[in-house]
Amino acid sequence: MFASRKARGLARLALLASAALPAQARAADGPGDEGAPPIVVTATRDDSGPASEAGVDAETLRTTTNVVNVEDSLRYLPSLLVRKRHIGDTQAPLATRTSGVGASARSLIYVDGVLISALIGNNNSFASPRWGIVSPEEIARADVLYGPYDAAYPGNSIGAVVNFQTRLPDGPTGSLVAQAEVQDFGLYGTKGGYPAARIAASWGGRQGAIAWFLSANHVTSRSQPLSFATVARPTGAGGGGGTAVTGAIPALNRTGAPIYVLGAAGLEDQDQDNLAAHVAIDLGPDWRLSWRGALFLNDTDAHAQSLLRDAAGRPVYAGTLAIEGRSVTVPASAFSNGVYRLDERHLMNAVTIEGRAIGLDWRAIASAYDFGHDVQRIPSGALPDANAGGPGTIVRMDGTGWATLDLSARRPGGDLAFGLHADRFTLANERFATTDWRRGGAGALAQAARGRTRTLALWAEDRWRIGGGLLLTLGGRAEWWRAFDGFNFSAQPALGVIQPELRRAGFSPNASLRWTAPDGGWRATLSAGQAWRFPTVSELYQAIATGPTITVPDPTLRPERARSAELAIERRWRGGHVRLSLFSETVTDALIAQSAPLLPGSTQLFSFVQNVGRVRTRGIELAGEWHDALPGLDLSGSATWVDPVIASDPAVPAAEGKDAPQVPRRRATLVATWHVDARTALTVAGRYSSRSFATIDNSDRIGHAWQGFEAYRVIDARLTWRANAHLELAAGVENGTNDRYFLFHPFPQRSFMAEAAWRW
Repeated sequence: MFASRKARGLARLALLASAALPAQARAADGPGDEGAPPIVVTATRDDSGPASEAGVDAETLRTTTNVVNVEDSLRYLPSLLVRKRHIGDTQAPLATRTSGVGASARSLIYVDGVLISALIGNNNSFASPRWGIVSPEEIARADVLYGPYDAAYPGNSIGAVVNFQTRLPDGPTGSLVAQAEVQDFGLYGTKGGYPAARIAASWGGRQGAIAWFLSANHVTSRSQPLSFATVARPTGAGGGGGTAVTGAIPALNRTGAPIYVLGAAGLEDQDQDNLAAHVAIDLGPDWRLSWRGALFLNDTDAHAQSLLRDAAGRPVYAGTLAIEGRSVTVPASAFSNGVYRLDERHLMNAVTIEGRAIGLDWRAIASAYDFGHDVQRIPSGALPDANAGGPGTIVRMDGTGWATLDLSARRPGGDLAFGLHADRFTLANERFATTDWRRGGAGALAQAARGRTRTLALWAEDRWRIGGGLLLTLGGRAEWWRAFDGFNFSAQPALGVIQPELRRAGFSPNASLRWTAPDGGWRATLSAGQAWRFPTVSELYQAIATGPTITVPDPTLRPERARSAELAIERRWRGGHVRLSLFSETVTDALIAQSAPLLPGSTQLFSFVQNVGRVRTRGIELAGEWHDALPGLDLSGSATWVDPVIASDPAVPAAEGKDAPQVPRRRATLVATWHVDARTALTVAGRYSSRSFATIDNSDRIGHAWQGFEAYRVIDARLTWRANAHLELAAGVENGTNDRYFLFHPFPQRSFMAEAAWRW
């Protein structure tokens, strides 16, 4: 499969990863006014936009969406999915119309121009966006731009760019919000109610030249199982011995092989706090200085539940067992992988200065995000004894983080724009042995992965009105990327590798031609762009062991190059619009994780990121909205059809012609809101997606299984009532149809929520 030299390099890193003890994967300011709601998420049409955009305004959001965390505001936007497994989930990446939930580095999320995408990785665990650093009460606006058609953004914009903007008040403002939710969950013998609650307060104001907005947010949640313990089911009865147990559930895994489901794991008890401050000082009529700071605290304790019982009715978690007359061996890791304690304290700071000089609007943003304290504790012994303590591992990511600097200038009116960008991403990941995984200190260093990446970029973009309703936009972005200080260490087997330094450069041109009819009713936009997505520091250097699969980095990865094009035709009328987009994307040297044995004679699967020769994705997206389609009735929705094909993969030839992982071929949303009167609104919303595949060769033919990706049809509802100018009450239901579906993890089932908000 590989050239021998590369195979040897991957095998060395495989040995390093296999030495690790199992661990659970981690999971422009706008002024406001005194009467504005505390969360305002909107997207307005901008004639300078180079491609398809989408969004939702404040009033629609308040009446359509059960917003508990900031990412909920994107729930019904076209072709987007936030893989949120439960309220407060820290592993919630954004999937777009061409990229799946395991490609977090193919989208960008900003708050006031400050990056909250964790571009330290390209996965759906620790590289998920840092949503928790922002409180919903801060948000004033969000814009979504699809595709890499704006030179101001790096190649991570292949999928989409989300721009949140926060509000600074002109006068006294504040809010108190209380929300509660309970989920009724039942699957694989596990059944129960799983509650969550959120309490938030905000206060803002202005005194002369100084404006401020402060918020505090507390979330507590109890999640449904995020994983299940399974073991292969022998084909024949009899043979061997072991402790006789009952309670195992016969099932099939995602490839169709027979298994026993032994119990549930990864049931998270979670408490989170977010403290945020935004302060701005007007330095004169043309300049403003602002500071944004946020502290995110997360305390998670995950446990497991066994379905197995011995003759005395006691739970059984590991050992040689007899199930239905079949002898099986259940390792301690089957359950202990889903038991862990996570203690996080992350800090973000950003400074922005913006104003006008020499005929240009200037903006400079410097930001830093720091995993100040990030410790995960995992047992290595068998349950139930391990619940009280005993040997295990301590995984630390303290010191991981990133820093960015952006300087941009734009001619008033938005025609000419240019800027420079610099960033640095740092990985610091250490694993220690400990004699007491719950409370003990760190012992000897067992494994370490470290490294850095740095990018410097210059970009420029201009547009010309060339008559006949035509607007031409041309731009380009030059980037210089470097990966360095890569180091991998393992105590057993002994290994210490200083990884080679990598340097790459790329140029990304983009062009857009837009025609607008004289009356503004019709508009057509043809866009094309190239984007380079450079490998993340964890793809290059981080080894992770998570259950039956070991993730192996590759320090020689090449950047992936995307060439994208889109034709968008839009019809607008008073109160509505509809857009049809035809899009195409071809990614060369695509960075996709895949699984295969790497060590000669071994059946151990290793997940490794490989440069896949070529992935071609073509599709159609239809989206629109219509206010007062009938008196008092608002409608919005979208439908997307995609053909995501792996056109070339020399490493795994069986993958050629198959669907790219985690990208469904069909998806749709439909939202209907009936404004009963001036105070009351009822919304019913539907979400649909066809199934997708987890594996690059599409060998996971069973979708309805733990680790499978299946279709879902979900209906949500929300009822809001404004008692007066200050008090608003709401009730809602998520997944009212109780669709029991998997996107690798089991997703939330029917959930009921209630909300009370006092705003002034």
